[in-house]
Amino acid sequence: MNTPPVKLGLLGMAAILTVLSSVGAMASSKGDDRSVEVKMFAPKSGDDVGLGGRGWFVDLAISYDHPLAATGFTDFQLTGPGVHNNVAPFPGTFSAGADDRLPGLIVLVDTTIVGAKSCQNIANLFNLTGVTDIKDDSTELWDTWLVGAPNFGVNTVSNILVAVAADLNGDGIFNDAPAAIPDANADGVCDKRDLKAYGIASNIEKARFFINP
Repeated sequence: MNTPPVKLGLLGMAAILTVLSSVGAMASSKGDDRSVEVKMFAPKSGDDVGLGGRGWFVDLAISYDHPLAATGFTDFQLTGPGVHNNVAPFPGTFSAGADDRLPGLIVLVDTTIVGAKSCQNIANLFNLTGVTDIKDDSTELWDTWLVGAPNFGVNTVSNILVAVAADLNGDGIFNDAPAAIPDANADGVCDKRDLKAYGIASNIEKARFFINP
């Protein structure tokens, strides 16, 4: 019995949709749904930043297609080193690692000279975190860091990568950034491939810039 061409076409389309659905489910399970968007205002590629390796900014806006509760945001912060660390009116801890106020954020600088170096998440060094827009099903947060010490090289070219970690534990909250990214391919440098291997829910913002002497 011959199957009519129209039916064959429908069967083929159904098979294609099944495959696409399967691929989509696999991507979602790895956190690749891209429901978060990162924009980096500073540094920009080609910039010559700071003086003596310090006094430069990383300035971000992070938009979520999710309500505030899902972003992982725990509170406002206005923090920094020394006497500014974790004090009122907007306390937040200040150290390398995942940020206590925005625990899904991953920030890597390949010239980092502390901790795990290029694999070290330095999001917890951000000074200023706040809420810039809230809707029922979306949130925008801004996050800013004034680099106060030459821990990322002096008189050197540097590269920065910024992303938001996927919801890896499935609790519905973007709070799964690590203290350091695993070097997935063991090449001694953490880059976009390692971020993707870890699992991210956002685009990867990047810039190549020069840190002034």
